[in-house]
Amino acid sequence: MSEENDFRQKCYNEIAKQKRSNSLQSLTRQWMNESIKTNYSYHFEWLGRPVIQYPQDIVGTQQLLWTIQPDLIIETGIARGGSLIFYASVLELIAQCGGPANAKVLGIDIDIRQQNREAILAHPMSKRIEMLQGSSIENKIAEQVKRRARIANKVLVCLDSNHTHDHVLEELRLYAPLVSLDSYIIVFDTVVEDLPTSLIVDRPWAKGNNPKTAVFEYLKEIDENGILSEDGERLQLEIDEHLEAKLLITVAPSGFLKRVRKKV
Repeated sequence: MSEENDFRQKCYNEIAKQKRSNSLQSLTRQWMNESIKTNYSYHFEWLGRPVIQYPQDIVGTQQLLWTIQPDLIIETGIARGGSLIFYASVLELIAQCGGPANAKVLGIDIDIRQQNREAILAHPMSKRIEMLQGSSIENKIAEQVKRRARIANKVLVCLDSNHTHDHVLEELRLYAPLVSLDSYIIVFDTVVEDLPTSLIVDRPWAKGNNPKTAVFEYLKEIDENGILSEDGERLQLEIDEHLEAKLLITVAPSGFLKRVRKKV
């Protein structure tokens, strides 16, 4: 075994140890609860635009993008555009390293505010960004996204718009079948299910009604109903628990869903 493989195996074992550590897991939950009180994720920018993500999730997603090298990233929920810029900049770096030269990010939002649209379009990374305005679960929007995905070689999806159970479940039904084999659909803010109710104020989502409950219902649906992917294969997704254990701090517990091919 090479030194590189030795190092990776050592990291793998240490991450497994993190997952088993009750004290570390408890401290992580405590830290997450306290950080949410100060809107921690709102305080970071990516190349000049508010990204509204936890740094750990940014780094973890970057690792996935390097490994998968998608030529299309679909994101529901644009907000101030920082995540679009983040994805586009990583795709730009991957292209410079010999990856897909024409990779794009497709962002969808029900209301792209004019100042945010202008800032995104003025950014150097806008050359890799396309935007659609409309509800991500509206048929005409979903059909546009599907047409775009059908001409891509490797698709990755990020869901980060309305966080209610029904909305996320419908997004999963529409967009999970577009995900390529060995790629991911990342469902953000599944952490809502794990938060004290006092931290969820003036939102339509809550404990029992959030992205994590939608994930579990959808995983049950595809397991029981034999849903097909866009490429005609049976859709099989699994929660990447190892990545979650690596990050520790994440707004997407049980939300990193990898498309796999299992024996049935």
